[in-house]
Amino acid sequence: MSKLRFATLSLLVSCALSGTTVAAPAPASIAADAKPAASGRLVRDGVAIDFEARPAGDATELVEGGLADIRFRITDANTGKGVPGLAPGAWLDLAHVISNPKANEQKECKDKIALYLKGVVGVRPMVDLNSYYLLVLNKDPSISVIDPLTSVGGVTSTLTRIMLKRPPVDWVKSPDGKHLFVSMPVADQVAVVDAGTFRVVKDVDAGDEPVRVAVQPDGRYVWVGNNSRDPNRSGVTVIDAHSFKPVKTFATGKGHHEIAFSDDSRHAFVSNRDTGTVSVFDVATMQKVKDLQTGPRPISVAQSALSKAVYVADGQAGTITVIDAKTLATRKVIQAKPGLGPVRFTADGRFAFALNTMESVATVVDAGSDEAVHDIKVASEPYQVTFTAGYAYVRGLATERVTMVKLDTLGKGREPVLQSFAAGGEAPKLAGDLPLAASLAARNDEGSVFVVNPANNTTYFYMEGMNAPMTGYLNRGHTARAVTVVDRAMKQGEPGVFSTQVTLPASGKFDVAFMLDRPQVLHCFSAEVKPGAVSDAKLAVPRLEFLPAPVTVQAPGKTTVRFRLVAGKKDSPRTGIKDLKVSYFVAPSGTRQSAAAREVGEGVYEAQVLLGETGAYYVHVDSDALKDAQNKPYLTLRAVSAVAGKTAGN
Repeated sequence: MSKLRFATLSLLVSCALSGTTVAAPAPASIAADAKPAASGRLVRDGVAIDFEARPAGDATELVEGGLADIRFRITDANTGKGVPGLAPGAWLDLAHVISNPKANEQKECKDKIALYLKGVVGVRPMVDLNSYYLLVLNKDPSISVIDPLTSVGGVTSTLTRIMLKRPPVDWVKSPDGKHLFVSMPVADQVAVVDAGTFRVVKDVDAGDEPVRVAVQPDGRYVWVGNNSRDPNRSGVTVIDAHSFKPVKTFATGKGHHEIAFSDDSRHAFVSNRDTGTVSVFDVATMQKVKDLQTGPRPISVAQSALSKAVYVADGQAGTITVIDAKTLATRKVIQAKPGLGPVRFTADGRFAFALNTMESVATVVDAGSDEAVHDIKVASEPYQVTFTAGYAYVRGLATERVTMVKLDTLGKGREPVLQSFAAGGEAPKLAGDLPLAASLAARNDEGSVFVVNPANNTTYFYMEGMNAPMTGYLNRGHTARAVTVVDRAMKQGEPGVFSTQVTLPASGKFDVAFMLDRPQVLHCFSAEVKPGAVSDAKLAVPRLEFLPAPVTVQAPGKTTVRFRLVAGKKDSPRTGIKDLKVSYFVAPSGTRQSAAAREVGEGVYEAQVLLGETGAYYVHVDSDALKDAQNKPYLTLRAVSAVAGKTAGN
């Protein structure tokens, strides 16, 4: 949420809720559509705000657990034209009632919005249409999900943790933002994470040692680089991004593989670092077309939609080979210096940043002329770069500082404007081995970035115009390595029209709270959500609770973990589950172990776990019966040496 939205809070909550509310006729642009399941209209100060909620797909009414398309249309009340340049806020919550740790009490609409904007821990709407979440990739087999809007005084609100089979190395979001694909080389699989529920929905076999993951621009296939030591298995695996099933595996050549696509998704380009080639695939026929020689050590591949070309950086030769994405012929070879690493393009495809770790330089290539126009001195040993609309952010291995390059100062004959800020106090390379996944992530709609410092386990939030990060999120209990943003905020299509799709969390009457800062508007529309079969389905899923146990245990040694499973409205014990197992590992990235659980009482199960070393252990329960359970709890154990255990007991 923007600073402007927060800055207007005191003004907004004090304004009178004057205005005219009338029955909502559907806007002219959608008059031919079926009547929305919920709608409303507000006219104030010459602006008309039309709200509607429609069930997605073939559904005819809003139902608990179903998908709903939410839309606000903000127009000039006189002309009917969309009003540009707005940043509305909206929230869905059960009518009148706010969940408060102290009491459940009725609130007027403006009071609700005031509480939502304050980000009070424990006071959140059921659905936040402005929300975004940080996903932090950990060194251990997990992903931390952080709600940055409920962080107070540096104490982060960790919403949940997504447990993986094995430690992750890389990830990528689908173009629609609904799924993340996470590579796990040790497991030879890619985990598919639902970005709406923050759950792993499937682990997909992805060839031998899957590392780099990339999704086609059209979202049809996921391509996974296989860094196998066996030349016959080193290449790429293609996964269907909808069915989550492997389609085909190709052997392309030895070494690490980077992946890029033509902007029409017709061709895929896969580099083979130790073979010195780039393999080109026809996506429609799923066949390899040719192998292109691009230098002795192709280390990075990037595509520009502007120039309709693919750019291959060679770390040994110091060259950038430009390949025409349609003719598949080499268009030009740009000479830079040896030591080139990652190449990334700005969102408009105009400028490429080719990072040179050896020289601590970013070579900037203008895709309009295919020539190097700048060699910019940046953060020491640069290894990652990301972009906002206004800046490039370059991260270096050997320094805590992040270099910012002002994009509108780039171009031949111009002098780039540079800034920098410190993300922590330690250099990232002090953390040891780092994954391929980026430690920087930009918000979609704001001039701001999140930067992970793996050396101090903190994710920093920086907003453009500041001298230093505004805050930091410490990743307690895990070791942060990379970050990405899952943005659930409404998106603007045509001017003045904001929409999103949400899952309706419950049945009942909902307030749809709406806020606008120009003119000043605080208003609640209404929507009725019908009970759905999902209610009974939710109750039928077993719910897990761990039984009290000593937090500190001795190692090496064994301890007993007990838990209870219940289901239904009356929390009836779930008995007779045979495939229960307890999995556990020592933080930050110990080998995951498992032990079978047995039933020892009505709905009560236990397992013996072996703690072979001292440290903090994370304990989870797995079963097919629990695969649909949300927010499964986990147990933490602190294993200490026998001497320390005796001291603690005294």
